[in-house]
Amino acid sequence: MNEYENKGRQGILYLCATPIGNLEDITFRVLRTLKEVDLIAAEDTRNSMKLCNHFDIKTPLTSYHEFNKYDKAKVLVDKLRAGADIAVITDAGTPGISDPGEELVKQCHEAGITVTSLPGPAACVTALTMSGLPTRRFCFEAFLPSDKQERRDVISELENETRTMIIYEAPHRLKKTLAELTEVFGADRRLSVCKELTKRHENVFLTTFGEVVEFYENNEPRGEYVLVIEGKSRDDIKKEQQAQWESMSIVEHVDKYIADGMDKKEAMKAAAKDRGISKREVYNEYVK
Repeated sequence: MNEYENKGRQGILYLCATPIGNLEDITFRVLRTLKEVDLIAAEDTRNSMKLCNHFDIKTPLTSYHEFNKYDKAKVLVDKLRAGADIAVITDAGTPGISDPGEELVKQCHEAGITVTSLPGPAACVTALTMSGLPTRRFCFEAFLPSDKQERRDVISELENETRTMIIYEAPHRLKKTLAELTEVFGADRRLSVCKELTKRHENVFLTTFGEVVEFYENNEPRGEYVLVIEGKSRDDIKKEQQAQWESMSIVEHVDKYIADGMDKKEAMKAAAKDRGISKREVYNEYVK
């Protein structure tokens, strides 16, 4: 008989958020769950052992990380099918966000295994709320890709993003990343630089790309960073679009839409909207 079969049911996968710095940020629910489950799948068992020892958690640990996430997920799913309750923890923060937990959750859903998430610390949300930038709409990019072409493509896609953007970065790559982002966003775009969140040397400052690039020319980055970047204003996007249309005449503008398949009336209406002028003005110019 399998060691879990006496439960008479499938197990449950618990995604347990752990502290991103300050150990007091762990919840009572996570502590209880980590003590009650049959197994803890940890991104780095050495780091997680320190956490378990601190809170007197005796549950067995198993390694689950980026380099074994596909095959090990299958093993864990088999244990869950057999009745094991398993908790997943990352090195810091909420599992499943930019880490191997995403693959395990996917395989559990495909296998019909119950998955539940125990809320807690997440560096992206912590930084966003402290940033001083708009929080209603935001997008999370995690770490930018290491592949050069993919990295360029992602940064290019962010150029006209209107939501607040959140990016993670390590200290040894920070200067390069800031330089790349400055080329796209411009020196005047605002961002919040957040480092060592919830730790003793936590620091958050709202600045511009121009100022922060200059700062790190004379100061070596230390600690883990979260960059919270102001989205592009819709007014700026509209002005840029209108400026593009101004390079062609109103007649050329209307004719372009007609060539694309619009009838004359709709083409004049679209051209007026693009240029921020009245339909009458477009009509008079086109007829003339």
